[in-house]
Amino acid sequence: MVVATVRADHPLKVEDGPCLIVPGSSTRPPIPLHLTLRARAGLPSLRSDRLFEVIRESIRATNRTEFRVLHFSVQRDHLRLVVEAQDETALSSGARGLSIRLARAVNRVLERRGPVWGDRYHAHALKTPKETRNAVVYVLMNFKKHHPQDRRPFDPCSSAPWFDGFRSALPAPPDQSPTWKPRTWLASTGWRRHGLIGFGEAPKPKSTTPA
Repeated sequence: MVVATVRADHPLKVEDGPCLIVPGSSTRPPIPLHLTLRARAGLPSLRSDRLFEVIRESIRATNRTEFRVLHFSVQRDHLRLVVEAQDETALSSGARGLSIRLARAVNRVLERRGPVWGDRYHAHALKTPKETRNAVVYVLMNFKKHHPQDRRPFDPCSSAPWFDGFRSALPAPPDQSPTWKPRTWLASTGWRRHGLIGFGEAPKPKSTTPA
């Protein structure tokens, strides 16, 4: 298990013995991670139209070769993402840069100042095809956990409209995807060994994955 919970203004470091993401190492390739950002209490829902739009565009603007967002969903008070980073340094700077860009966009829309995110954020490294598939389901279908009455097949406040791993294909959105195509084997091909994702799937509860 790889779990890192750190202050949002501190470098993010993920440790896991032989699968440690090591800067400059050619023998330990990057792996995908499940990243969670939680908003401070008292803010309006991040799923509102005006906030989701700037969050989506901030994610689009953050993506780089060294740090890229593959999948995301926006819930009332938190974001869930699957990301890839070239190394530990890229993960730390990328996650911090994303949180800062998002906070500035949210504050601009709300005409406020001050922190948006809690003191800590959480990262979980994904090491197997099954674990990676579970994380993709958890992120894209997270709305089913928080809005069980919602019968829509996918969450519009997520990257699901651009996702090509559903069993049933969706109509192509008119705008370009805000996320990047995965480059790691786990996130691009490996997880598909366990089957494409159905619209009826929902997150599986895990002791290592917070709500």
